[in-house]
Amino acid sequence: MSGDIEREAESRELQMNEFEDHVHAFIRYLSGVRNLSPNTVRAYQGDLEAYCSWLRREGVNPLDITHRELRRWLAEQSRARYTASSVDRRLSAVRDLYRWLVHEGITDKDCAAAVAGPRRAKTLPRTMDDASVAKLLATCDVSTPDGLRDRCFLELLAATGSRISEAAGLKVSDIDIARRQIRLFGKGAKERIVPLYDAAVETVLAYIESARPELLAKAKGPSKAGDALYISTRGNAMSADALRTVFERHVGIAGLDPTLTPHAMRHTYATELLANGADMRSVQELLGHANLATTQIYTHLSVERLKEATRQAHPRAE
Repeated sequence: MSGDIEREAESRELQMNEFEDHVHAFIRYLSGVRNLSPNTVRAYQGDLEAYCSWLRREGVNPLDITHRELRRWLAEQSRARYTASSVDRRLSAVRDLYRWLVHEGITDKDCAAAVAGPRRAKTLPRTMDDASVAKLLATCDVSTPDGLRDRCFLELLAATGSRISEAAGLKVSDIDIARRQIRLFGKGAKERIVPLYDAAVETVLAYIESARPELLAKAKGPSKAGDALYISTRGNAMSADALRTVFERHVGIAGLDPTLTPHAMRHTYATELLANGADMRSVQELLGHANLATTQIYTHLSVERLKEATRQAHPRAE
């Protein structure tokens, strides 16, 4: 009897070791073939490692997991008070993994395809009004190199609707002053061109010509920043986290809602474009959305603005 138990335990251990090897291969595929951003790959890896830990703990065969067992996995996360969005993200990672396993011929059973995630509350993206954006930009002391850099960063967020990761990846060569446009590299290294308005062009030009060289000069020894657009006070290229800190600092100085993030500027950009007559396909292209449905949420924001304007202005609204 004990021998059977030991053999069964060894078999489960072998199954899990092989499955984890497949997971590692899937992560390499996401990075090397699908060319997802490092942050996205790390999120997949963390979610799938957590899933593998659960499989080991429960003694479940990962390539023959049942619908009921997957529902039990989801329920356990809900009991652990993970948010619906976190649970949904983990389920999405597991779905993608099994879909890939089927595609690679490792299994013919797409175990997670029919499992539904938790219902998520419908929330509209956070945006900023014109006065708040102006207040944020006004916090930058453009008489200093780092102040002009911060103004350039915030102005370009407002002018392009770029993600913080895209902003951190910007190079001087990505900006075409003559054509008044900027090149952004989004998810999956997809390239898109976004036009710039005059105020943004003037700010960027001032920063590149005066402030950026001063910041590069502060590096100890030869600077390793290369062609990076945003340079720290130590002469280094700035990461997404460093730029996020810059944003949060200026939000604090402006006295705005401290929960605002750089993504609020992206939401604001999209909403303003649609509210002022831009067509949906153009906004989709400018934002770098792969799916038009992702862009459509901003039409709801525009409708909400119209409702609010009606409530405030219509004589019978009260």
